[in-house]
Amino acid sequence: MPGFTFQSTKSLLMEPGASARIGELVKALGCRSVLLVTDPGVMKAGLLQAGLKGLGQAGVAVTVFSEVEADPPVHVIARAVAMARAAKADGVVAIGGGSSMDVAKLVALLAHGDEKLADIYGVGMVKGKRPPLVLAPTTAGTGSEVTPISIVTTGENEKKGVVSPVLLPDWAVLDAELTLGLPAHVTAATGIDAMVHAIEAYTSKRLKNPMSDALAREALRLLGGNIRIVCRDGANIEARHNMLFGSMLAGMAFANAPVAAVHALAYPVGARFHVAHGLSNSLVLPQVLQFNAPAAEGHYAEIADILMPGKGNDAASLVEWLAELPVALGLPTRLRDVGIRETDLDALAEDAMKQTRLLINNPREMTQAAALGIYRAAL
Repeated sequence: MPGFTFQSTKSLLMEPGASARIGELVKALGCRSVLLVTDPGVMKAGLLQAGLKGLGQAGVAVTVFSEVEADPPVHVIARAVAMARAAKADGVVAIGGGSSMDVAKLVALLAHGDEKLADIYGVGMVKGKRPPLVLAPTTAGTGSEVTPISIVTTGENEKKGVVSPVLLPDWAVLDAELTLGLPAHVTAATGIDAMVHAIEAYTSKRLKNPMSDALAREALRLLGGNIRIVCRDGANIEARHNMLFGSMLAGMAFANAPVAAVHALAYPVGARFHVAHGLSNSLVLPQVLQFNAPAAEGHYAEIADILMPGKGNDAASLVEWLAELPVALGLPTRLRDVGIRETDLDALAEDAMKQTRLLINNPREMTQAAALGIYRAAL
């Protein structure tokens, strides 16, 4: 059997109310002052309260950066780095969604060293070290708390990734109570995003490994079995816990067996039309799986058995199930539903082909003509 490597976050704390313990965790890491990274919505919802209280009780000074935007652009990261330096923060905490966690990772790296963001895009370009970093997700979607990846919007319509194990935090704090207030449409979109992570990890052409496979299977069992429940009953703490656990496992899986064409085609949708990342994935997911089916039929059948156990499933039934899921959850299902027109598709396909870091993992070779056909089918 061929060998493989697997990396993930050093320590995990998962229990309802765990965010109250962030203070004791960062104090044990030697921090006296931290930058807490979040976004305006999380702050307005009061989700920082337990974390701030715990930090205060631990005697750790806190400076809050709450200017994170979805798909964070370079200037947001620059402002956060400047604030961390001004506060002389010796640690970084994030309480928020994937964008907040991505910003926090880069702030921890850039605020205490000489590296420039423009020099570290890509895989393995980070040379420096970072101070303590603790990440607490408020959505069950990105799995960023256990991935060595940070995604940055670098121009008007382009995203780039920084990929390095240095970005893995010291602690991932998973508190299902932080997800209780999520609206159903956000719960749905982020949940589908997590499912895409598991599906693409399981079928990745490059770096696929038995550890990621096992995590992806369990992630899909948890996510598929709970996503309808949490969208129907957002106060169900057990289902919220299961979704958060599934998202984390999917994050571990795709951090080591990377995602592919679904993400590559979703990124331009998000960048050009400011569509949330999870919804962007959902809008192209069935069409990309249909395209990939000739090269991934066996794996898709296995995934179908996890999501629909005991029904004699195949790749076609998986595509059908995933096409029906956003309908059942009340999400938009066509690109035209988010303002995309036929005349936009050529530019989307051109942008998608720039995502070479992702496309090399796809089980079937993706061409610009194929990408254009997928966008047309999804319109």
